[in-house]
Amino acid sequence: MLKLDHIQKSFDGVPVLRDITLQVEDGEIVSILGPSGCGKTTLLNLILGIVEADNGTISYNGEDLTHMAMEKRGFNIVFQDYALFPNLNVYQNITYGLRNKPNISSKEEVEDLIDLLGLREHLTKRVDQLSGGQKQRVALARTMVMKPRILLLDEPLSALDGVIKESIKDRIKTIAREYHLTTIIVTHDPEEALTLSDRVLIIDKGNISQYAKPEEIVHQPKNDFVRKFILNQLEIKRNNIYALFGDMTQLAATM
Repeated sequence: MLKLDHIQKSFDGVPVLRDITLQVEDGEIVSILGPSGCGKTTLLNLILGIVEADNGTISYNGEDLTHMAMEKRGFNIVFQDYALFPNLNVYQNITYGLRNKPNISSKEEVEDLIDLLGLREHLTKRVDQLSGGQKQRVALARTMVMKPRILLLDEPLSALDGVIKESIKDRIKTIAREYHLTTIIVTHDPEEALTLSDRVLIIDKGNISQYAKPEEIVHQPKNDFVRKFILNQLEIKRNNIYALFGDMTQLAATM
């Protein structure tokens, strides 16, 4: 279990996260959702260990991580731009991290992951020969072979659309279930958060507006910000949300 207690963070005296307290259960998929500048990327970086909190504590399975270096936490991130090595082919990208830690994943485990992510036919290709969705799958595979304790994803679907986006969403959910892997996703897109996650954390100006299951967010928004943010954003994509949560008339009526 990942726990954050009263986390605060400021930059140059400007508060970015004001008082964040939450816990993420093992194997959960949690999306951090909110408008630009709300603090969601800062929260992801705090969990990863890129930056330290000004106040509060972060722990995982009872171990205090608050001041622990990033490389000792055992968490891995897939960045928005994939950060693949253009001079290496797909297989070399996937297994790059195993050069220094060869015993983390066996050859059989690597092969199973390649098949799970549908990358078998692309192994000898260069990065510039891949589509966006293929690059995303390679980035996921490269991270997964290192067996992270928590998988962090920064806007994993922002460069994708249509069928490719739905395919990657399915892959992420499959990986989380197959490996019982706690997965934390930063996104600005409510549809992604609501259709991909077990729970959604909505942040507004550095504060938690609501942390709940997707159906609760849609049908029982906690405050005016959640109501307006979710409704306004989802009007464009109402058909996809109807399929999962039903008509949003009830949500609109509460505004």
